Amino acid sequence: MSTRTAGSGKVMDPAVDITELYAAHRLQLVRLAVLLVDDFASAEDVVQDAFAALARRPDAVKDPSKALAYLRVSVVNTSRSALRRRRTARAYTPPHDLSPPSPEDSAVLAEEHRAVIVALQTLAPRQREVLVLRYWSHLSEAEIARTLGISQGTVKSTASRALTALEKTMTSTMTSTTQTSSGEEER
Repeated sequence: MSTRTAGSGKVMDPAVDITELYAAHRLQLVRLAVLLVDDFASAEDVVQDAFAALARRPDAVKDPSKALAYLRVSVVNTSRSALRRRRTARAYTPPHDLSPPSPEDSAVLAEEHRAVIVALQTLAPRQREVLVLRYWSHLSEAEIARTLGISQGTVKSTASRALTALEKTMTSTMTSTTQTSSGEEER
């Protein structure tokens, strides 16, 4: 390792010579990293990252005799990070690729939507407003209360009654539809 002199001729602390460290200790550090990450390519990346970090901040090591220890700690910490990333990547399961709905599915869904809209029309205006604001606009109870100028308790009770009425209407519609279609099949 070399020493530098300041403009006044005084000898400054010797700086860390990264090139010498790399030539002398790279293989040893790669072996260490291989034992930690169990993959040669990743180990080389870990060591490269450790040397790059030292090159970015050469002042991080005040005493050049401690540079190798600094690099070892850096390799261990970077290996831990690599293992965490690897574990996270392995644990990730991509969402299922849903195929587009078939024409039959679209028809059934469209019919269900029409049935819900028809059932909503049977509700009292305030009940319909509360349900639409809650489930279509995704407003909170407090936001619905402010929007309609009613209390949060009224929003809760109105939503509860509206859902019960909607369920009854949908059930009776489904029952009559099923009876109608089964009567047509018998003919």
